[in-house]
Amino acid sequence: MSDLDAQVADGAPHLSVLLGEVIEALASGPGDTIVDGTFGAGGYTRAILATGASVIAFDRDPSVQRFAGPIKASFSATDGRFRLIQDRFSQITAYLDDASVDGVTLDLGVSSMQLDEAERGFSFMRDGPLDMRMGADGPTAADLVNTLDQTELARILYVYGEEHASRRIASFIVKRRAEQPFSRTLDLAAVIERALGGRKGAKVHPATRSFQGLRIAVNAELEELEAGLLAAERVLKPGGRLAVVTFHSLEDRIVKNFLTERAGKAPGGSRHAPPVEKGAPASFQLTSSKAIAPGEAELAVNPRARSSKLRAAVRTTAPVWSVA
Repeated sequence: MSDLDAQVADGAPHLSVLLGEVIEALASGPGDTIVDGTFGAGGYTRAILATGASVIAFDRDPSVQRFAGPIKASFSATDGRFRLIQDRFSQITAYLDDASVDGVTLDLGVSSMQLDEAERGFSFMRDGPLDMRMGADGPTAADLVNTLDQTELARILYVYGEEHASRRIASFIVKRRAEQPFSRTLDLAAVIERALGGRKGAKVHPATRSFQGLRIAVNAELEELEAGLLAAERVLKPGGRLAVVTFHSLEDRIVKNFLTERAGKAPGGSRHAPPVEKGAPASFQLTSSKAIAPGEAELAVNPRARSSKLRAAVRTTAPVWSVA
């Protein structure tokens, strides 16, 4: 039975994308310690534990504790091979020593279970509070749309949502909030739809890009990714493996630039991260020059995987690159 078939048979609340490919990229086994930086429903963690490795998992979302319970009962009580830390994956270095783990994997973006839970406020298809926080603290999406000035709101929609009609949408939002503040997801989605002149037979909902932009801003996802990649570079042993699954071009560009830069293949760099030294010995070796995409069998079972990409690399013996 394949990893994907096992997930479907198990009735998993969230199908881990590119699971088999991630496990192959990590090449974990007995005696290894792997960091699952985005635990979620535990799909990657269970598959890694099945290889005989130990897992130290991270997740900022307190609701994932319900998925950790059965895993703890199976692996922690008997051989101590599983540990879940409720924190952001960018904080890995606060818990782990440099060069102490054999692998790090990250599954970025919002999970299926978060999208499917209306009360989390991630979906423009289900009515719920306009929240969008992956954790339990910080400003909500409602705080942003009700308080940011029109220019900043348009910038978030354009930069993070890649929404070319961001100024028009921001104008509609600001005008409507003057009459009544936003508090529900479907209310905001309806205003965005009006700003764009309705659906007009479009396959993609008009609010898709705007909701993505707000979610990324609420959770500081790109900054978190940059910091998480730097943390992974520190905690990986020489020969340790990094596997990162992305779901949109902004994430993938950051991961690609980070790895190609540190593999000495391209200048890389990102506006979201501080500058790093140039010309340093390569701290990563790419395992493939191209990103890995899901196959037809996976897409048939899990259409949400269609935009996913996996990039992987192996840590070299070179020191961590210094950040200015």
